[in-house]
Amino acid sequence: MTPNKVNTDNPLRTRDDVQYLLNDLLSAVSPYTQKGESGIDLGNSTTHYGKEIAKMEALSRMLWGIFPLLAGGGECADLPFYLDAIRHGTDPEHPQYWGKIRDFDQRCVEMAAFGVGLALLEKRLLQHFTPQEQQNLADWLDQGRDAVIPNNNWNFFPIMVQMGFKKAGLPWDSNAVATRFDLMEAYYLGDGWYSDGPGRPRDYYISMAFHYYGLLYAQNMADVDAPRAYMLRQRAELFAQDFITLFSAGGQAVPFGRSLTYRFAEAAFWSAAAYSQLKVFTPGVIKGLILRHLRHWLKQPIFDRDGVLSIGYHTPNLVMAEDYNAPGSPYWACKLFLILALPQEEAFWQAEEAPLPELARRHCIPHANQILMRDDESQHVVMLTSGQLELNNFVNTEAKYTKFAYSSEFGFTLDRGRYGLNHAGCDSMLMLCEGDGYFRGRRDCVETRITESFIYSRWLPWQDVSVRTWLVPCGDWHLRIHHLENQRPLDTAEGGFAVIQDPTTKAEIFAGQQAITVTARNGISRIVGADDKALREASTVVTPPNSSIMFAETAVIPLLKSAYPAGSHWLISAVCASASQDISTLAVPEITHEGDWLHWQYQGQSGQISLV
Repeated sequence: MTPNKVNTDNPLRTRDDVQYLLNDLLSAVSPYTQKGESGIDLGNSTTHYGKEIAKMEALSRMLWGIFPLLAGGGECADLPFYLDAIRHGTDPEHPQYWGKIRDFDQRCVEMAAFGVGLALLEKRLLQHFTPQEQQNLADWLDQGRDAVIPNNNWNFFPIMVQMGFKKAGLPWDSNAVATRFDLMEAYYLGDGWYSDGPGRPRDYYISMAFHYYGLLYAQNMADVDAPRAYMLRQRAELFAQDFITLFSAGGQAVPFGRSLTYRFAEAAFWSAAAYSQLKVFTPGVIKGLILRHLRHWLKQPIFDRDGVLSIGYHTPNLVMAEDYNAPGSPYWACKLFLILALPQEEAFWQAEEAPLPELARRHCIPHANQILMRDDESQHVVMLTSGQLELNNFVNTEAKYTKFAYSSEFGFTLDRGRYGLNHAGCDSMLMLCEGDGYFRGRRDCVETRITESFIYSRWLPWQDVSVRTWLVPCGDWHLRIHHLENQRPLDTAEGGFAVIQDPTTKAEIFAGQQAITVTARNGISRIVGADDKALREASTVVTPPNSSIMFAETAVIPLLKSAYPAGSHWLISAVCASASQDISTLAVPEITHEGDWLHWQYQGQSGQISLV
């Protein structure tokens, strides 16, 4: 089997370049497409829904790229295989039939691609099938209409199918569509934001699911559902003003939450915005967001030896995988290729690629409990956050949601076990233990509050231990203030951002042992203790390989460590990191803690917050 490599030197400047990239991705999968099969077997790792459904998933996720490619007049070399696979998979008399669905069935997820294909291609897709094959396809897809599925973004999947039926001239159920939309209305938060189900997180699913599907619906169903289409556009316009702040000038997005293995689906919202001609920013700005994002990903080692997308983030990494990440799952990244449905003459493709618009260095998103910070050049974006937790996903959920800060340059490390700091994923966390080496950090928050100036949370690592935490953006730094009230003696360790550990990495401890700077080949990370009343010892900890989602090497994390008797204690620190700027001599914010107030000064700016 001859490997098909993806051209990672693709300049990604033109529509043709993007088509070449998609065809490279599809060609790498070609050796695994077998005549007579209705799925694609890309590997031996598995999921909670098993190998056979995973093979069907791998096939359907390629269609997120193939259908826009065809809609825009492009060609797919393996189209006969995909059409035959659809014939076999939807034929109840064929051995490769995809089968009847069950409650909470992954196949409901994969149906959405077919609905979008029917909407983009209309009768052009159906023309490939005989009347009986068309009926088989419709019957198989229609199983999802009243299916029992999770009450979250999954409600969009039967909507996408019914939308496709309408556009392709097949019978469709407007009542089923309205019912699903009504369910999702219950978790609309305002200002363009949803939660991913009642009380659920606000992560990339809001962009690559809710608004992505919402804009597809708005563009394709305005003639039959104009008020809803208008509302969905309005909400997406509001959301876009917040979402753009998660992207750096170089194209990186801040990794946060689950399903990061979908990689450039992080920017799929912008493709939906371009496709639907959403009135936000200019076509050149949106084009720049998408193309820089793709270029960033092509610089990362995200492909296996044969050019197949791996499970992972910046590198292959099964440690971070959710229990629904099959070998073909990463190809949901193909949702970004919706822009290929736009013809060359569209404004998006005719526009000159433009940089990010001028964005504030600090941006507060109350509905997501996030404050986004960026450096002067917008090359490094940091998200401060509190109060989110994915209770339905127990694979590194604390690492993905509950750290104090997430970085577009440094990402985060994973929890490899709670015994020993080197396994505890202690970057951007305050970890506590009872002297036995078993560490606990922030998980659920019993209280949160957000303003333009800080995010507050209260959390209980034990029932008799309370921690109140304030996260404060402060120029190049962010401040962390913790008030620890403990009924038992505790050891603590607080981490900055993780960088690569190799023979060139250097750690410098200064300021009376209360500060540390780690200089590595991928950047500089600093944490400085800022309260003379709570002396902490500067140190480092080295994590196992594959702990970071950004690099495969071992990571080193700068730490402040201390031990406290039972009582009441304040822990205050300043944290910063940069991949491009020499911050080793950067001035530290001046911090004064007096009673219930904290005051800070930095580079001519000042602020204060109430600690009550």
